[in-house]
Amino acid sequence: MTKADIINEIVDKTGIARKDATIAIEAFMEVVKSNMVNKRENIYLRGFGSFNVKQRAAKTARNISKNTTITIPAHDIPAFKPAKSFLQMMKGEEVTAED
Repeated sequence: MTKADIINEIVDKTGIARKDATIAIEAFMEVVKSNMVNKRENIYLRGFGSFNVKQRAAKTARNISKNTTITIPAHDIPAFKPAKSFLQMMKGEEVTAED
């Protein structure tokens, strides 16, 4: 599914204008990216999941073509962790009320 498909689904389900749905989706993605990049802040969407900033440790790697060793510095990466109820839905299990 692409961003355009998501926008089409929102337009079909809510009846709002395509332009408004596009603005809302773009704004959501911008808020998520800016908070994770600039503030290193996690984002929690209850019942859906969380966008987390994970830290990767520094490591050494091999450049096979030049037969050299390089050091990859520690860095942050974005990650998504689905909510427990979302995982239960994907597995086809009964969703409990406490999730």
